[in-house]
Amino acid sequence: MAADNEGFLYPQVNKNICIDCGLCEKVCNELHPFDKRKPLKTLAIINNNERIRLKSSSGGVFHILAEKTINERGVVFGARFDKNWQVVIDYTEDMEGIEAFMGSKYVQARIEDAYKNVKRFLHEGRQVLFSGTPCQIAGLHQYLHKPYENLLSVDFICHGTPSPKVWGMYLDEVIKEGQRINNIEFRNKLNGWKKFGFSINYNRDGESLSLLSPFDKDLYMNVFLKNVILRPSCYSCQARCGQSMSDITMADFWGINGIVPKMDDDKGTSLIFLNTEKGEAMLKLDKCRVSETSYEAVIPKNPACIHSPGINPMRTYFFQHLGSTPLLKLMKRCSKPTREERYRKLKSNIKTLINKALQTVHRGRGGENRA
Repeated sequence: MAADNEGFLYPQVNKNICIDCGLCEKVCNELHPFDKRKPLKTLAIINNNERIRLKSSSGGVFHILAEKTINERGVVFGARFDKNWQVVIDYTEDMEGIEAFMGSKYVQARIEDAYKNVKRFLHEGRQVLFSGTPCQIAGLHQYLHKPYENLLSVDFICHGTPSPKVWGMYLDEVIKEGQRINNIEFRNKLNGWKKFGFSINYNRDGESLSLLSPFDKDLYMNVFLKNVILRPSCYSCQARCGQSMSDITMADFWGINGIVPKMDDDKGTSLIFLNTEKGEAMLKLDKCRVSETSYEAVIPKNPACIHSPGINPMRTYFFQHLGSTPLLKLMKRCSKPTREERYRKLKSNIKTLINKALQTVHRGRGGENRA
């Protein structure tokens, strides 16, 4: 696997030893995607353990699945930071290692030997929980060729995967020489789940310091959420709509206040798709609060379930100038609202003003009737 000029890894074929078997193309999910599916059940879930919930991006469901797997002497795979604060898929056989997998990491993770290790553990008869992006789950199933009863695959509703190169350059900009990173949280809940913040804790001259900014103020989060630094394949994802073949899909339950308001306390609520009977059997609901809803009800506020992100018109400009323009300046320039975004915001503001005016009129009429 070799990185291109944007920092994304692609396979390099050694044509001197290639036997033209075509297997790499046969298991490529871009060329041979799985069929679309709808979940068997759609749930809103909150882990009863508030400490675990606080450390989680949303409602803390992954920890419940991981604990059950470890208690059955199984193995859990997930995404963690490496020594350079890049992201890699790794595994753990005990609960101490689970915390490193918790929380969102908005950087493309390296697979490395993860698929080989999954297959080894499966053949040993171990229970395996593999969590990853939808395309990583689809890739795992393509690699394995056949279903395994002792495998539980868990993905999440994915916005897209940003460039590891851009992420590394960003860290070099904000963390200066001589400073040491202790922890990174893409989804810090200090100011609530809906207004999460991007946080870096680091040491400088023996003193522990923190950078905490609202998600919409941080430049890296801006170019990520505005689809500037995503992998090209993300713009035409072949693993949405249940095509990853995962047993369970996890996500933030955006829009929960309008669908299941009793489950909204701004501390994080998980949206869960139970895609298979195996997934339903593995999830222990006695450790959480649960409310069932419908797949159709959650789609409007969670469009990434079925839609790929649109290509930001500044994407080409960004990567053309990456390395020749100061990064933070480039990020700021490329994260400015587009004309379409400004129009949508204006339309939303007008709609809000009209609704407030109508509510005022309605309350006035109600007062007259009471009088």
